[in-house]
Amino acid sequence: MKIKLIEVNHPGVTIKHPTKATEGSAGLDLYAAIPEKVTIEPGGLVSIPTGISVEFPGPQYAGFLFARSGLATKHGITLSNSVGVIDSDYTGEIIVGLCNLSKTPYVLEPGERFAQLVIMQLPSLEIEWGEKTKKTARSDAGFGSTGRF
Repeated sequence: MKIKLIEVNHPGVTIKHPTKATEGSAGLDLYAAIPEKVTIEPGGLVSIPTGISVEFPGPQYAGFLFARSGLATKHGITLSNSVGVIDSDYTGEIIVGLCNLSKTPYVLEPGERFAQLVIMQLPSLEIEWGEKTKKTARSDAGFGSTGRF
């Protein structure tokens, strides 16, 4: 599959193109396209531009933004909406909302890897309305219903 990446003009900012850290990486690392450091205070929210936009080969594809595990587990920096969704018809710049879940300010550096983009193919859906869903072993038993271990 081929996707097209387009560099967005940010005067005075070096745009780093998305990269795969290893051959087995599922996602492309995204880099902060910011002119200077950004401090994310505890409980704070920020929007960070990436300097790129993406064009998918068709409507059966979408992009999904995820946190980088090291930033999340070591520093509490994660996406403000958990997972970002880039629809196939969105062609603007990818901007990522971050939040700081820790008790310590975090300084995001220009050009720092801070999120990852995973491209997935979506199934074609046909919606059918019904009266109720079928009975299963679990049915509507919710959170914690399958036990702890």
